[in-house]
Amino acid sequence: VQLQASGGGLVQAGGSLRLSCAASGRTLSPYVMGWFRQGPGMEREFVAAVNGGTTHFADSVKGRFTISRDNAKNTVYLQMNMLKPEDTAVYYCASRFGRVNSGSLYSGHVYNYWGQGTLVTVSS
Repeated sequence: VQLQASGGGLVQAGGSLRLSCAASGRTLSPYVMGWFRQGPGMEREFVAAVNGGTTHFADSVKGRFTISRDNAKNTVYLQMNMLKPEDTAVYYCASRFGRVNSGSLYSGHVYNYWGQGTLVTVSS
């Protein structure tokens, strides 16, 4: 399975970006698709995930980011609004085909496949 992330770029604080991640290589859609990010000098952190039909968000992005998926296109989207400079990071999409408890979504270890990352830079 290959994951291709796109949509990163430079945006001013308060602006919006939409990231896309397309999965290819298997006919079935991954059950779980998520986004993580890694800021400069920081550990990778969970951002959002869609687990079957339910969505989950890190507290830091709740109310500003939304996640959605198009199973026909095997694609997951991360709509990021009201961006802040602290959102600056490389964003990675990830997926797994098997079900997982919601509490495990926040750990990168449960994801089997990772994309190459797309850089989001938010200027102040």
